[in-house]
Amino acid sequence: MTLWDKGTETNHVTGDFTSGKDRELDLHLASYDVLGTIAHVRMLESIGLLTKNELSAFEKELKVIYRMIEAGEFKIEPGVEDVHSQIELMLTEALGETGKKVHTARSRNDQVLLDLKLFVRDKLMEIVNQTVRLSGTLINLSNKHKGTLMPGYTHMQVAMPSSFGLWFGAYAESLTEDMILLQAAYSITNQNPLGSAAGFGSSFPIDRSMTTELLGFDNMHVNVVNAQMNRGKMEKTVAFALGGVGATLSRMAGDICTWSGQNFGFMTLPDEFTTGSSIMPHKKNPDIFELIRATGNKLQALPVEIMLISSNLPSGYHRDYQLIKENFIPAFNLLINILSVTEMVIGRITVNPEIIDKEIYNDLFSVEEVNRLVKQGVSFREAYKQVAGRIGNKNYKPLRELDHTHAGSMGNLCNELILEKTERIKEGFDFQKVENAMINLLK
Repeated sequence: MTLWDKGTETNHVTGDFTSGKDRELDLHLASYDVLGTIAHVRMLESIGLLTKNELSAFEKELKVIYRMIEAGEFKIEPGVEDVHSQIELMLTEALGETGKKVHTARSRNDQVLLDLKLFVRDKLMEIVNQTVRLSGTLINLSNKHKGTLMPGYTHMQVAMPSSFGLWFGAYAESLTEDMILLQAAYSITNQNPLGSAAGFGSSFPIDRSMTTELLGFDNMHVNVVNAQMNRGKMEKTVAFALGGVGATLSRMAGDICTWSGQNFGFMTLPDEFTTGSSIMPHKKNPDIFELIRATGNKLQALPVEIMLISSNLPSGYHRDYQLIKENFIPAFNLLINILSVTEMVIGRITVNPEIIDKEIYNDLFSVEEVNRLVKQGVSFREAYKQVAGRIGNKNYKPLRELDHTHAGSMGNLCNELILEKTERIKEGFDFQKVENAMINLLK
């Protein structure tokens, strides 16, 4: 079954090739297609295109289908092109001629757009909540290890003293900044395209404000052509935000892979979260963090792929957009998975509180010595030369004393400010509005 069937026979190659992975990927969109359809039929009844009895029949049957989806019992039957066709087929089988009215005043184009937006919105909520949890875990670790010093590096050379508290806190705040990009992506996503039809609107007197409210959107895509042009643009923007979180996780995983090695010895990974070698019995490989690093980098490539597929397309719908779904839809679970695994493992890492005591890190304290001389009245340039001379003559002996008091430093992490920033950004998403709308649709 196809929604565009005109009664003429089509070569099976056309259907097989153009469907691609739609039937597989559309299962991710099935529940959202039902929710969008409930809002659509309520609107059709409000403008007189359905009777109250027809609306009641639609809602009853759509909720049956929704429960099937939630139970994992929903399938797209052989010969049915996509999820939209399957749901319409089920409605028609259950309701007869009434079921055939469900496509009134909408196109598969605005159906796909709507389903994707509802799916993305839901997944972004999950990712934001996971990001907040991981950031909180990192803040707790930062507070726990605020007094545990570690070497800081620049150019992979010994640089200045740092602390594990400073390092954990840095990634907590980085995730908070990633949430700002997620918020922008969420805002672009959270607009109602329903009613744009094929991109040129409808001659029916549809009420787009009603469906916007029913579906919990912040806004509608006002211009119907722009609603369709958002296809590709939304995915690219969201992918960029997902890649931002992926970049943070990838860099943190890279640090852990390096610093847990024997040459550094900054930290130790728990045995149960490492793998071994088939011939080297001593190995404890950080495979989990290597895969987190690679997956984070893979996510950063996604917006480039989407841009290359969609960048030279004129306005209007094109089948090219179908290919975007193949890597876009799975990207959410990739990120959700590495966020979950990172939070599970990160708190079980053991840091080395004595690493800073090694003689090779004596030079870390040279800047502290320069600053001590400056406080005694020596000019900075002269103090720098004096300390450099001592280091060069091998007679520099560090005073391993630190006095960092400014905001954001080792001695004054200000983690409470990071927590406040995180909470403020999270509140800006207003997830409760969406959750309430979905509950009301399914009443």
